[in-house]
Amino acid sequence: MYTVLAITTHPDDMEINCAGTLLKCKERGDRVVVCHLCNGDLGHEIIMQKELAEIRAGEAKNSGAMAGFEVFWGGFGDVDIYSDNKEARDKVVDVIRKVNPDFIITHDPNDYMPDHTATSRLVFDASFAATVPHYKTSVDTPARLVPIYYMDNLAGVNFQPEEYVDVTDHIEKKLEMLECHASQVVWMRDHDNIDFPDMVRTCSRYRGYQCGADYAEAFRMCKAYLKGTTKRYLP
Repeated sequence: MYTVLAITTHPDDMEINCAGTLLKCKERGDRVVVCHLCNGDLGHEIIMQKELAEIRAGEAKNSGAMAGFEVFWGGFGDVDIYSDNKEARDKVVDVIRKVNPDFIITHDPNDYMPDHTATSRLVFDASFAATVPHYKTSVDTPARLVPIYYMDNLAGVNFQPEEYVDVTDHIEKKLEMLECHASQVVWMRDHDNIDFPDMVRTCSRYRGYQCGADYAEAFRMCKAYLKGTTKRYLP
């Protein structure tokens, strides 16, 4: 029915905040494409960068294959992506032009870390630049100007939902996909003292309470000229 492009920063960001929604999109017949802009190479205390990047690529591929999603990479290292950088913007333009989505899901502008907020701004800027026929990047065919949905912040901090997706029937698959990222389950426990799968389940349960579902994911739409729509793209 639709082509949905989720542009996230790190492998596992998708599983945390929008995997249930993307599973529902896939279930209704959508093409689901996920682009991880960063390789996750700083997400461990013991494993060094090159090895970790390879591990996390494998984890992301396994998760994507489990759901039947297409997986793309942006080629950035962790804490090495900046919103005011033309090279970075043009990489995102190329992703958007290649996929030509009906709508985009990405990070909220007020998320908790610079990689996430940079990704949010890059997506906003690139989603416009990608539609300009004479704006030249390595992909020439312009994309459509489409709605952007901002997914929940980590643990819901400083995020006021405007739309919800009931993911009750997909919560176990969402968590199974998250468990593919074994390196991060360990990292979150050691670095942040967090039981990662339990946190994600709890946050989904909390959003469910807000909308009358057992489990839910929360979103808000980017409110900018030409990005509004009367359609309900979220499943």
